[in-house]
Amino acid sequence: MARVKGAMMTRKRRNKVLKAAKGYWGAKSKHFKMAKQAVMKSGNYAYIGRKQKKREFRQLWIARISAQAKACGINYSQLMCGLKRAGINLNRKMLSQIAIEDKAAFASLVEKAKAAL
Repeated sequence: MARVKGAMMTRKRRNKVLKAAKGYWGAKSKHFKMAKQAVMKSGNYAYIGRKQKKREFRQLWIARISAQAKACGINYSQLMCGLKRAGINLNRKMLSQIAIEDKAAFASLVEKAKAAL
């Protein structure tokens, strides 16, 4: 049986890591050992960032809804409670879009929420 050497797969693995580290500063893009550490760290940051992005967008939508709700004379928590009781199932992303683009429609939603309270 032929002897199998691992040079080809080792080189492929190293090149994959070095390709991912392209553009990093200094030895982090040239030396495999440092590149591997940098790629692992950046992967962790990317994973955390994907979770944070969802939180930050939700905060932004809530801030926009709250600002427009206050202009209509109701606070955010009462608005959401009223919409839920009225059976209006709009998510926060859509509510914030309505609050920005169509203030009259948002005002009618606020009136329905107030009536349901």
